[in-house]
Amino acid sequence: MVDRAQPDALTICEIFASIQGESTFAGLPCVMVRTTGCNLRCTYCDTKYAFDGGTELSIDEILTRVDSYGLALVEITGGEPLMQPAAFPLMCRLCDRGYTVLLETNGSLDITGVDQRVVRIVDIKTPSSGAGDADLWSNLEVLRLQDEIKFVLADRRDYEFAVDVMRKHELAKRSKVLMGVVFGTLEPATLAEWILADRLPVRMQIQLHKVIWEPSARGV
Repeated sequence: MVDRAQPDALTICEIFASIQGESTFAGLPCVMVRTTGCNLRCTYCDTKYAFDGGTELSIDEILTRVDSYGLALVEITGGEPLMQPAAFPLMCRLCDRGYTVLLETNGSLDITGVDQRVVRIVDIKTPSSGAGDADLWSNLEVLRLQDEIKFVLADRRDYEFAVDVMRKHELAKRSKVLMGVVFGTLEPATLAEWILADRLPVRMQIQLHKVIWEPSARGV
């Protein structure tokens, strides 16, 4: 069980170095800090192993591990990192040490308390996720141009939903917009055709780490 009461420790699923697979930082060497626990159960989740278990580490212990890799880019991911209060001071301390810090969050929790130096990558849950009711729309009001909005699409319905949200909230004026496919469900070429047909101002992404390594591999 994740202990959310400890302000200076987090329950961590894994910490490892990899090639960043998504976002505008895709392709860069990156330290991944994956927290344990998530408040959602998306149908296409590929990190179910992070729902439970893990090891409690102090912020100092996490920083020591991150430092050991000698990389400049760090992503805090999950699970859902913002479920644990210590994620906030962890991100601050990483920024203080000069790291470029990315936060991958499922979009259901308030992002306003996140250090302003952090690049916030916020999911918007599409209909196929089964978690669309969890979207916290107020997060869209505090986005900055350095932040990123992410849509994961399984079918045409998801795509049309994403286009509608983009236009309704003028997302391309607020932040970078990412669209990707549910791996093995929607063909990347199909999504590319849709984006080109609608001339969308988005960045299409493929989960690069699943192309480099076996798709179900952990710690890469």
